[in-house]
Amino acid sequence: MAETPLALKGAPGSPYTRKMLALLRYRRIPYRFLIGDQSAEQGLPEPRVALLPTFYFPDAAGEVEAVVDSTPIIRRLESEYAHRSVLPADPVLAFLDYLIEDYADEWLTKAMFHYRWHYSADIERAGQILPRWRNLTASDADIAPMSRFIAERQISRLYVVGSNDTTAPVIEDAYRRFLDLFRAHLTSGGFTLGRRPGACDFGLYGQLTQLATFDPTPMAETLARAPQVYAWVTVVEDLSGLEPTRADWFTLEELPDTLGALLAEVGRTYVPVLLANASAVDRGAAEVRTEVDGRTWIQQPFPYQAKCLQWVRQAYVTLDEGDRATVDRVLSGTGCEALFRRG
Repeated sequence: MAETPLALKGAPGSPYTRKMLALLRYRRIPYRFLIGDQSAEQGLPEPRVALLPTFYFPDAAGEVEAVVDSTPIIRRLESEYAHRSVLPADPVLAFLDYLIEDYADEWLTKAMFHYRWHYSADIERAGQILPRWRNLTASDADIAPMSRFIAERQISRLYVVGSNDTTAPVIEDAYRRFLDLFRAHLTSGGFTLGRRPGACDFGLYGQLTQLATFDPTPMAETLARAPQVYAWVTVVEDLSGLEPTRADWFTLEELPDTLGALLAEVGRTYVPVLLANASAVDRGAAEVRTEVDGRTWIQQPFPYQAKCLQWVRQAYVTLDEGDRATVDRVLSGTGCEALFRRG
């Protein structure tokens, strides 16, 4: 008997929606994708926080519940669908997978949001296309006010991700470095942790669907600097034909230097911002101020990312002593070890 398709609401311009759609295809989990008002038309509930994608799962009483936040949803799907896991069985690899997924979701999204709403060509494309995904029959006259509304709203929210005149060169230099590092790393296995995708690959893919293949400015940068990354994104779109085995994960003995270089980029950029943000949230400060790569980083505090730091630390402390020591060795010298430094 066929499985009932899993319902989710999303949008093609949402990197987290794209992350989860590609994951569902790879895992061969049947789904039905709802755009715009289709969820309301079908009587589905709204989530407490309106985020995309929204998944619709049965709750303990059998009622349909709207659930958001891609990272815990991935873990829920792992418990409900046993085949084609995206979580490595090795605890050390699983931790690295979690850390890099968090980097993708919470740092690369800064680049995605920045490029889309900082440059006029990107603002123009987003304004023209994003509202049309919700209404394919709309006229140009119908779209114009929607385009203005979306652009004005999103530009006014650049502060949320930390995009401003001070941080713009930091964000853009970091994206260029990431392209170089990820391009080099792909030659080691095709995915971040081997020859099969982990959750982190889908996190990276989601942001890159926008950065590498939609928004004009970062797409041009990607094509000029790392065409392999562009190609990778188009392949990861649908990995349903891949037949993974346990041997396709890297072993701890064969972790390539390119992975260490990628982790060093996480430590160079995301880690100082994550720590400074958590400190600002704890102190009730009105501003996050730190240095990234020797340059000033300034933004408003982001409470959700303070929770991200707590979750990364929880994942670390739940490792047994031997695995934690191995993680420490892998992260040594990358800057990521600062996440777990006492005092």
